[in-house]
Amino acid sequence: MSAAGAAAMTKKAMRRGEKSFAPIKAIVGLGNPGARYAHTRHNVGFWVVDALGKDAQWHAFEFCTWCRFSDDLVLVKPLTYMNKSGLGVAEVVRCFEVARADVLVVVDDVYLSLGQLRFRRTGSHGGHNGLRSVEGALGAADFPRLRVGIGQPARLDGMIDYVLGEFMSEDRDVITDAVGQAVKGAFCWATEGIERAMNQYNM
Repeated sequence: MSAAGAAAMTKKAMRRGEKSFAPIKAIVGLGNPGARYAHTRHNVGFWVVDALGKDAQWHAFEFCTWCRFSDDLVLVKPLTYMNKSGLGVAEVVRCFEVARADVLVVVDDVYLSLGQLRFRRTGSHGGHNGLRSVEGALGAADFPRLRVGIGQPARLDGMIDYVLGEFMSEDRDVITDAVGQAVKGAFCWATEGIERAMNQYNM
């Protein structure tokens, strides 16, 4: 199933009332704004929330753009660059009074195989500058995250060029499927909790 198809499926589930959301939750996709970075590996987090919010009306705060997926769930993309992602996350947490445990941060991960998904209830930033910024802005690391594997470069000293580069043509089907699974997994987290999401979507 495509990412857009997965998002449509979750929307239909909401309209049927299959699940209801408890206090406000936020799904935050990390990436870099602008056309230059739109298709890069580092923007996989953006792709997930873009697929979820495909038909929504987006609004701008000072440090992020956001939309409502439902009355009790907001989708967020920081407008700052990756290294200052925490500014936008903190803005949403403050404005919507979201608990840290109810903020799911979706990021790319070079230490996971291409297309592999990994939900965690909490954890370290693992060297990811976006997560590092979010931890600093929220004052703790006790928020859930969904890591989407993008694989590693052949040489670790080429990491920056790798994450800011685009997927090879032979990898695009894999990452497209992974984004679709991440969309469904994020919805599962919002409706059924982190344990269910980990059990069903961690690879």
